[in-house]
Amino acid sequence: MASLSLSLHHPCNSRTGFLGKRQGICLHVIPAGRVGFVRKTIECKESRIGKKPIEVPSNVTLTLEEQFIKAKGPLGELSLNYPGEVKVVKEESGKLRVSKTVETKRANQMHGLFTGSKGFDKKLQLVGVGYRAAVEGKDLVMNLGFSHPVRMAVPEGLKVKVEENTRIIVSGYDKSEIGQFAASIKKWRPPEPYKGKGIRYADEVVRRKEGKAGKKK
Repeated sequence: MASLSLSLHHPCNSRTGFLGKRQGICLHVIPAGRVGFVRKTIECKESRIGKKPIEVPSNVTLTLEEQFIKAKGPLGELSLNYPGEVKVVKEESGKLRVSKTVETKRANQMHGLFTGSKGFDKKLQLVGVGYRAAVEGKDLVMNLGFSHPVRMAVPEGLKVKVEENTRIIVSGYDKSEIGQFAASIKKWRPPEPYKGKGIRYADEVVRRKEGKAGKKK
């Protein structure tokens, strides 16, 4: 494989000179082995938040065993087998420090490990005429414009509360379970872009589209 280079001078005596004889352009054939590329190494910086120690509340008990961590608090108990790219160390002060063990893309994407005793919640809003929700026993029942109401069983460890028939609050101690269940609720009626009807997160901004305008006379 070869590459071409252009030189702006008088025609040369090479066989390729006739291509640019009138314009004074001479084409030289350079072997591909002589062409070099400079590769710049980019070093990823460590996250400012990820390198900070994690404070453990006094009412939370932690257990560390190799790649396994277990946290027990007043709201429940959680355990996690974290990957080998992450190292968790408990300091003498009782704080946790999370660091990466290898320089890989996966290790750089790790967000760290967070524990707490107050729990988490996710709020959703129903927007639309006739859209409403209610909690019946251990089920969440929603009227979303279908021919039948939508009934969803609340997973164990989560709590669902409905305010003013249109605001849904999902709370618990497992942040991933809360986000998964909230996404499952929203999946039934994602907000549409013209009137904004549907189920949205409380802090979500729905981008609206302009509808078709009538014919101008």
